Amino acid sequence: MRDFRKIYIPLLIAALVVGCGDGKKEAAAGEKAPTQVAARVNGTELTVHQVNYALQRIPNLDSEQSRPASLQVVRNLVDQEVLVQQAQTDKLDRDPTVVQALDAARRQILAEAYMGRKLGTPAEPSEAEVTGYFSTHPELFSRRKVYRLQEISIKAPKEKHDAIRAQLTASKTLNDFAAWLKAENLPAKAAQGVKPAEQLPLAILPKLAEMPDGQAMVVNAPDGLLVIVLAGSQAQPVTLEQAKPAITRLLQTQTRQKAAKDELDALKAAARIEYMGEFVDAGKEAPAQTAVAPTEKIASDADADAISKGISGLK
Repeated sequence: MRDFRKIYIPLLIAALVVGCGDGKKEAAAGEKAPTQVAARVNGTELTVHQVNYALQRIPNLDSEQSRPASLQVVRNLVDQEVLVQQAQTDKLDRDPTVVQALDAARRQILAEAYMGRKLGTPAEPSEAEVTGYFSTHPELFSRRKVYRLQEISIKAPKEKHDAIRAQLTASKTLNDFAAWLKAENLPAKAAQGVKPAEQLPLAILPKLAEMPDGQAMVVNAPDGLLVIVLAGSQAQPVTLEQAKPAITRLLQTQTRQKAAKDELDALKAAARIEYMGEFVDAGKEAPAQTAVAPTEKIASDADADAISKGISGLK
C-alpha cells in the first residue's frame, strides 16, 4: 500500500494558494447537497471538488488505490484546514513574508497555467525526425558508452587559465598536476564517477566519445576550469527501435521548450519593460555560457531522463 500521506504533502502548500477560504464562501451561498461536502471544520466545508483535484495530482493512481487515497486526502485536507484556520486567527495571512510567498506562488501558478493552455499537447515527431536525431547523435545511441571519469574542479581567475592548460599538458601524471596547483595556491576539488552518455552535456560528449582512455580535456566553468580525465569507457550501444520512445519524448520536450520561448519572447516584445535603479543591467542580454559542467545533464533534466528511462526500460 502506498503512503498517500507522503505523496500528498507537497500538495498542502499549493492548496493554500488556490483558496483557503473557499469553503466559507460556498457555505454562505447556500447549503450544498450532502454528496458535495467531504468534511466540515468549525463550519467550513471541504468539498468533493477539492478531494478530486488532489487525487488528480497523485501520479499513477489506479482504481484499487483510489478509495484509500481519497480517504487520506480528506484527512490531509482536514489537517490543513485546522492549521489554516489557526493561522488566520493568528493573523498570519497579514504577515508580509506570508503575503509575499502567497503572491509568488499565485504568480507562478498563473504563468504556468497560461503557458500550459497556450502550448497544449506537442505533436508526435515524424519518423524522419526520430531517425534523423538518432543518426546525428551516434554518441548517444549507436556508439553509446558508459564513461568512468575523473574530474578536477579548479577555482581560478581568467588570467590563470592559459597557464593551467599548459601545465596540464606538461604534467606527466595527475599527481604532478595536482602538486603544481597546490604550489600555485589554486583551490582544486577532485571527484570521480561513472556516467552513461545521456548524463553528460551534449556540448562535450562528441569530443569525449572520440578520446582514448587516459586522455584529458579542459572546459570552462563558472568560477574557473574543469579538467575531465577519461579513466575508462565501455561501449553499450542501443538500436533505433530501442531508442525510438525516448527520442520521441525528447523531441516533444524540445518542441515544447522552443514554443514556450517563442511565446515568451513575443509577449515581452509587445510589453513595455523597464529595469530600474540597481537592476538596470538586468535589461542587457545575458552572456552566453561557453561550457556546461559535466555534472549537468543533456539539454535539460527532462531530455536526459527521457533517454535514460527509454534505454534502461528497453534493454
